[in-house]
Amino acid sequence: MKAEIIAVGTELLLGQIVNTNAQYLSRELAAMGIDVYYQTVVGDNMERLKEALRLSSSRADIVILSGGLGPTQDDLTKDALASLLNRSLHIDRMAMDRIERFFQDRGVVMTENNRRQAIAIEGGTPLPNETGLAVGNAITQDGTHYIVLPGPPKELIPMFEQQAKPWLLQHVLTDELPIYSKMLKFAGIGESALDERLSDLITEQTDPTIALYAKDGEVTVRISTKAASESEAMVRLDELQERIRERGPEFMYASEDVPIEKVIVDTMADRGLTLSAAESCTGGLVAESLTSVPGSATMFLGGIVSYTNEMKRKLVHIPQALLEGDDAPGAVSREVAQALAENVRLITDSDFGLSVTGVAGPGYAERKPVGLVYIGLSQRGRETEVHELNLQGNRETIRLRATKALLYRLWRRLVSEGSEQA
Repeated sequence: MKAEIIAVGTELLLGQIVNTNAQYLSRELAAMGIDVYYQTVVGDNMERLKEALRLSSSRADIVILSGGLGPTQDDLTKDALASLLNRSLHIDRMAMDRIERFFQDRGVVMTENNRRQAIAIEGGTPLPNETGLAVGNAITQDGTHYIVLPGPPKELIPMFEQQAKPWLLQHVLTDELPIYSKMLKFAGIGESALDERLSDLITEQTDPTIALYAKDGEVTVRISTKAASESEAMVRLDELQERIRERGPEFMYASEDVPIEKVIVDTMADRGLTLSAAESCTGGLVAESLTSVPGSATMFLGGIVSYTNEMKRKLVHIPQALLEGDDAPGAVSREVAQALAENVRLITDSDFGLSVTGVAGPGYAERKPVGLVYIGLSQRGRETEVHELNLQGNRETIRLRATKALLYRLWRRLVSEGSEQA
């Protein structure tokens, strides 16, 4: 099955909002075994929208539209599709009742144009909107299946999950085997390097399939298969997962779609270990990453953002001789990264102390280049390790990559500790 996504809205063309709906829908359709070959963005114009629909109908089995279902005159999605299919429009009574109750409950007079949100296409299946007012639609004509969804993600996602996906399974994918997937997560290795390690598996792939997706500081490998049952699928996926893991066991930190910070939090909480951090160029991003995970309060004692040399001296007790002077290594140095990690651990009496100091940009600092970062890992009873990073990217990217690199080093230490205990 081939699908095309049409996002409707002039605001998308103007760059006023980001088209996150296409990303979500592409991911969900791929998980259902539906290939998305095209994504189209079209403004709020009747003729251009009809032209986009005619083109998509000629090359896709499934056309999914998002946006243009509101109450104003430029919300034209249903009008354009009905015109293309030569079908009439009518008011869906259940949707209209919901809209009327919405205004009555709030004691607000409903304007006449709100009736447009209850419009449905003749012969189609109305898709109720549980989180908004505009009803969706699903309809088949001449072998092409059309699904109309609202634009706001808080409305589109529940409607797709609760209404559109079941409709597709019942009316379109009746002869298709369900697709099952696993997400393998990697850190400490780039997409190209991991791709090279897996090149023969990728070249030989038939079923299951392998796909790589990169983010700053981590790579996701999705493996998928079609099978009659979950148990049958898991046998194939587990076998492929093990073959992939063998190509880089030191980099694969999870076999589910979770960030590395969640694995760290869960592992340390289970072992009763504690952690603190002293950050400079990341400005608290390490602490933010960890505390975004539920349960982090059991293992993260706190963090110090010692951005200036003065704060490094006052808060983390870094000697002046390390920070400034003709013979000083400077704030961006291996020595300061080590002192930050060790001192924050001692100050908080934690099992582990993390540190990061570097140049995030946009300009040089201490005559040191943008992207030069030092990360430190101190552990009670162990020698402190410091790593030099030479990162590429803008300020935000360098901060994120430094954070992920530090978390990766911590994960590696936890893995080695676990192996020793076993």
